[in-house]
Amino acid sequence: MLVPGSASQSLAAALAAETGRPLATPEYRWFPDGEECASVPDLAASAESGGSNDGTPAETVVVASTPSNDALVELLQLQDACREAGVDRVTTVLPYMGYARQDSSFGPGEPVSARAVARAVSTGTDRVVLVNPHERGVTEYFDCETAVVDAAARLAAPLPDDLSEPVFLAPDASAESLAASARDAYGRGSTDFFEKERDRETGEVSVHPHDADVAGRDVIVVDDIVATGSTMSHAVAALHDRDCGRVFAACVHGVLAGNARVKLAAAGVESVFATDTIERGETAVSVAPALVDAL
Repeated sequence: MLVPGSASQSLAAALAAETGRPLATPEYRWFPDGEECASVPDLAASAESGGSNDGTPAETVVVASTPSNDALVELLQLQDACREAGVDRVTTVLPYMGYARQDSSFGPGEPVSARAVARAVSTGTDRVVLVNPHERGVTEYFDCETAVVDAAARLAAPLPDDLSEPVFLAPDASAESLAASARDAYGRGSTDFFEKERDRETGEVSVHPHDADVAGRDVIVVDDIVATGSTMSHAVAALHDRDCGRVFAACVHGVLAGNARVKLAAAGVESVFATDTIERGETAVSVAPALVDAL
């Protein structure tokens, strides 16, 4: 049985369609002091094959992104509801893991927030599946079996068929594999990454493609996450300075905080494509097909 968090309803529905697993309908209520209680009434009535004698499913898969503190607490409650119902095995799919970028301490007395979150999530599950965590090293913080799914190839699906000599650009050399995954799925084009150079006299930083000539070519800037949009906006401006063709932004996790979407449009991005790890208007493709084998 699939148990969706409120921030991952569309993805859970897509996973149910891909896998044929039944989809639970959690219920939410709030107490006068603002506390939430997330429950899964379907667990009591479920009678999956292979379950226990009282009809409780043998396994549940909780599918819940945690883009907010409330979503994180909700996930912990859904996990506990599965345990309380007597489920034998709980798998937790974290399509987007909040706090994953805080993977180290930034100063004396500060926490490693990714570790704190991972430990909390680990207490209620037997296994965790992550989708393109910003730093793969966060897997070491979980106290249970952990798997990572690369969904970058899914970013090719919403791209136009008529791209002109496409260049798939990563924000830096370490992320060029993301661009290569999207390029391979699209079926043609080249890859490159951005480099930063600092002027020794002025101290100004310029951003430019490492090797590719983008003049007249359509460019797809591929990243795992777009948060504020500032870095990508500067990169896109550099592309237009080199007379590129159309520019598209594609990311697995479309956080797009604050005025990020406006920044990208102002910089000359024609379209922004994201997956349903975070469900919003820019969601153009589901990561469900990429998750199937991990489940």
